[in-house]
Amino acid sequence: MGKYVVKETNTGFMFNLKAANGEVIATSEVYSDKDNCLGGIESVKKAAPVANIEDQTVENYEEAKHPKFEVYLDKAGEFRFRLKASNGQNIARSEGYKAKASCLNGIESVKKNADSDVVVE
Repeated sequence: MGKYVVKETNTGFMFNLKAANGEVIATSEVYSDKDNCLGGIESVKKAAPVANIEDQTVENYEEAKHPKFEVYLDKAGEFRFRLKASNGQNIARSEGYKAKASCLNGIESVKKNADSDVVVE
């Protein structure tokens, strides 16, 4: 089972969702305070298991309803995903992946590990 690791930054708080092997599979935005950061974790736990995948790397892609994972290409040509909550807010994002299959595996890992109750500060 995965875990959420909350850390303080120069401008607020953020979290990483880590898989059982310790690898970071999703990162949050920076929140102004710890309570909002913990609320972001709850949003991921709620959204990730039911989120659809919207593949923006294909032409004429079909827009998915929120919550959703958006798969896209970054400026470096790497595949990334972002998780959007029911209200359309970005709540987590991935690292860059060289292959789309790896990016999709990352989404599956987030779905599998999102419901973790382990929060480490």
